[in-house]
Amino acid sequence: FFLSPKLEHKPKGKLQKQICGVVLDHFEKQYRAELGSAWSSVRDVLTSPLCWQHALLLNRFSQSPDLERSLSEQGYHPAFPGPLPYLPAGLKCYLRRSPGRFPAQKHQAGRLKDYYLLNAASLLPVLALEVGDGEAVLDLCAAPGGKAVAILQCACPGQFHCNEYDGLRCRWLEQTMESFIPEPLLNLIMVSKLDGREIGDLKPELYDKVLVDAPCSNDRSWLFSSDTHQAALRLMRRKELSWLQFQLLRSAVKALRPGGSLVYSTCTLSKAENSDVITLLLNSCSEVVPVDISAMAKAVSQEFTFLAGLQQHELLVLPERGRAWGPMYVAKLKKI
Repeated sequence: FFLSPKLEHKPKGKLQKQICGVVLDHFEKQYRAELGSAWSSVRDVLTSPLCWQHALLLNRFSQSPDLERSLSEQGYHPAFPGPLPYLPAGLKCYLRRSPGRFPAQKHQAGRLKDYYLLNAASLLPVLALEVGDGEAVLDLCAAPGGKAVAILQCACPGQFHCNEYDGLRCRWLEQTMESFIPEPLLNLIMVSKLDGREIGDLKPELYDKVLVDAPCSNDRSWLFSSDTHQAALRLMRRKELSWLQFQLLRSAVKALRPGGSLVYSTCTLSKAENSDVITLLLNSCSEVVPVDISAMAKAVSQEFTFLAGLQQHELLVLPERGRAWGPMYVAKLKKI
């Protein structure tokens, strides 16, 4: 299995995106205040798509025998050499320092893909969730499906419920699952289009683990909004997101069994959508307590840069050149 390194770069036309000035100005004010001196290097990465990196999550259900050797020859190395508090043998992710993107595999009915292209930081919520075989798991906002695929690389849940409220995104989720998961296991996965805010009432105390990868102001994509008017509208409505995220978390707590774990994640740097939402939940819900994930963060600090000064139950991955992963916020809670 070999793919020429020349194929790893997307056509230049797709990479030469235009930065949306309205969004950048907004981020400049907000993130300079929230991140301080760290913002300059983060901004440098977020506004330079040519330096972005992509990782490969290998599919344990369909691996080409020569893929790992080929990746090694092209400068890729395992993302998590260990030891981590939780790292199942089936979870294999490869990355390299240099930018560029490995060729994507097209969806083919009846044929499983060998790997999933992703931002390596998006695996941290899955590692924090620590799913075990036989557990009942809920992925509350599951599209496009990368974290669900990663969960299934880690373990075989006794029950796996993937939910996505948006119809188009739900179809995207279903196609992702069809591309990576064999039929016998696929038949055990429930995909729904429920309002995530209502699942806690519909399925109270049913799950051992719940992942809330919440809708958020996606910093990478928002910076390259082609429609300035739409971008301005998004920024105006940005404050509404934190309330939605809080409602999703309250629903997730209801859906959790006592003793169960909840992981919350976003792909934004925004404090209002990250730490503030978790603080609000902890202050208003006596059923949940924070869980220390600092050992996981320390174990992967060679590959990821984290914002200093956060609590032990949370982390925020900051993109920097050579380690252009994130933004990715992760927080872990437990229901008592």
